[in-house]
Amino acid sequence: MSTDLKYLALTAMLTAALWIPYVVAQVTTNGFLTPPNYVDPTPRPLPLWGKRADRTYINAVEVFAPFAALVIVAHLAGKADAMTAFWAMSFFWLRLLHAIVYLLGVPYVRTLLFVLGFVCVVGIFWEVVR
Repeated sequence: MSTDLKYLALTAMLTAALWIPYVVAQVTTNGFLTPPNYVDPTPRPLPLWGKRADRTYINAVEVFAPFAALVIVAHLAGKADAMTAFWAMSFFWLRLLHAIVYLLGVPYVRTLLFVLGFVCVVGIFWEVVR
């Protein structure tokens, strides 16, 4: 497996697992779901860290699609190389740090990590189109 695809798989697993802190927040704050919770979808109260956990997961899902598409296009087009591997690896580590910082509620650093992750996506795009 290429480095690009390895980090795509790692990013997919990270993204897939980021629902866990949100559910932990829900259960520790409100207890397990009961049948009425399935009927009434009104959000239940959460502490701030639980709300950040939800946003962390949603943000990861939102940025995963462009990253995944470009890694797959690079692979299929035969454009995957050391640079695309660098961008894919950087994206994964930046997204992991972004998730940690988002969950902890650290301002400014979260935005910087998000922007650097976008730079990685642009980097892969550039390698694909040039």
